[in-house]
Amino acid sequence: MNVSDFDYDVPEERIAQRPTAERSDSRLLTLDRDSGHVAHRRFAAITELLRPGDLLVVNDTRVLPARLFGRKPSGGRVELLLLSAREAPDEWDCLIRASHPPAPGARVELGEGLVGEIVARDEETWRVRLEAREGEVAERIEHLGHMPLPPYIKRDAEAAPAAEDRERYQTVFARRSGAVAAPTAGLHFSEELLERVTERGVELARLTLHVGLGTFRPVRVERVEEHRMHSERFDLPPALAEAIERTRARGGRVVATGTTVVRVLEHRARGEGRVDPGDGSCALFITPGFRFRVVDALITNFHLPRSTLLMLVSAFAGREPLLAAYREAVEREYRFFSYGDAMFIGDCP
Repeated sequence: MNVSDFDYDVPEERIAQRPTAERSDSRLLTLDRDSGHVAHRRFAAITELLRPGDLLVVNDTRVLPARLFGRKPSGGRVELLLLSAREAPDEWDCLIRASHPPAPGARVELGEGLVGEIVARDEETWRVRLEAREGEVAERIEHLGHMPLPPYIKRDAEAAPAAEDRERYQTVFARRSGAVAAPTAGLHFSEELLERVTERGVELARLTLHVGLGTFRPVRVERVEEHRMHSERFDLPPALAEAIERTRARGGRVVATGTTVVRVLEHRARGEGRVDPGDGSCALFITPGFRFRVVDALITNFHLPRSTLLMLVSAFAGREPLLAAYREAVEREYRFFSYGDAMFIGDCP
């Protein structure tokens, strides 16, 4: 397959720059997996699509306010994006953006007593040791850091961290810190909507996948098979594996909230419809032709052209029906990408 097979046109004005006033105010396009039929609703109607006995699986990763801005010893501006913590205390693998990136040994002032010392540089990343003159490093990151919004969402980098983004680029079920991008399909759920879902007889279960740098990386090869998928840390608890067993026994569906959930469930698939609990790293690359063994329905956002996420959803829905639904969404002025609208793909009433 060619990466160009997963291309489509989306006008810039369709790219959502801010969230809706309320989480569940977003629109919901439904795509029946068997017939290809498309319908249009509001996300709050998800309660009509989920059935008693279904299992709704969410990703409870918490996004770090991982973008830090500061000054080099020369006075030049520098931006750090924290990617993942290392074993050494307060050491991080980072991306650095600056006109002339600082060399190992340089110290970067990040504000309010937080300092970053450049320890070493690898091919694409830097190793940085953070120090706080007062308090804990983690506290300083939480206070000073900006949410790591994707580059198509425009914000004033010099402005104070936006309170709206701190709240809304985070799911209401976020618990475990470690992601540098939100599992965006979950952003549409409010506490009230989750309560309505469970009152309907839908079981709720959680796993963790810490969304990493790969979310921002474009596919640079032309042939899909040549792409090297990024690896991300996950934890699939025994309670979720048991919930899936119960769901199969009662004839319910496993409904994945987002592509991150799909990747972990299918990575840990055992036989037909069951999973092995555990933790580790997931680098599963799902493309058309993949045989899904666990996931029966999918809640997802609209994804970037030529992206691995679009390829995964194409594998689940079928490439041609999915791209036809995307074209209809553009025509009907849906909002695209992280702060945009949602899709439900499965058997739809």
